[in-house]
Amino acid sequence: MQRLHQCLLIATFLPLCWLGMQVVHEVGHVVAAWATGGTVRRVVLHPLTISRTDVHPNPHPIIERAAGAVIGALLPTLAWTLHHWLRWPGAYLTRFFAGFCLVANGAYLLAGSVTRIGDPGDLLRLGMPAWPMWLFGAITVPTGLRLWHRLGPHFGLGPAAGRVSRKAAYASAALLIAVVAAELVAS
Repeated sequence: MQRLHQCLLIATFLPLCWLGMQVVHEVGHVVAAWATGGTVRRVVLHPLTISRTDVHPNPHPIIERAAGAVIGALLPTLAWTLHHWLRWPGAYLTRFFAGFCLVANGAYLLAGSVTRIGDPGDLLRLGMPAWPMWLFGAITVPTGLRLWHRLGPHFGLGPAAGRVSRKAAYASAALLIAVVAAELVAS
C-alpha cells in the first residue's frame, strides 16, 4: 500500500505542478498588463495546451511579457518561504512547487531566447537583449534545483522506501482533479 500512495503522490503532484506553474505564470502577465494600462482580452488555461495571455492594447509589452516568468517564479517562492516560516506541515510540497516554477520559468527564458519562441522570442523582437533572460535563467534554474535537494524522502525515495504522507497523496490527487475540471469548464 505504501508504493500505491507514493505512486499516487508523484503521478498527481508533477502534473499539478505543471498546471500550477502555468497559472502563476499567466497571473504575472495579467498583473503586469493591468498595472501598465493594458487590457487582458483572454487567458488560455487548459490541461492539454500551453497557457497564454492575450493583451490588447498593450502599452508596455516588454514589462508584460517579462512579468510572466518573473512573477511566475517569485510568487511560489514567496509562498514556500511563508509556509516554511510559519512551520506549517507539508512545506516540502510548496518547496517542490517553488523549485519547479523556478526551473521551468528559468529554462523557458533560457531556451526561448535561443529558439526565439514564446515570451522570450517576443521580448527579443521587442528589442530586449538576451542577456537579462540568460541571467534570470542562470539564477533561477540552480536555485530551483537547490530547493529540490533532499526532498526525495518526502516522495518515498531513497531511505523512505516508498513511505509518503497519505494525506499529501490524496490531497494532491484531489487538487489535480479540481484544477483539471476547473480548466476544462472555463475553456
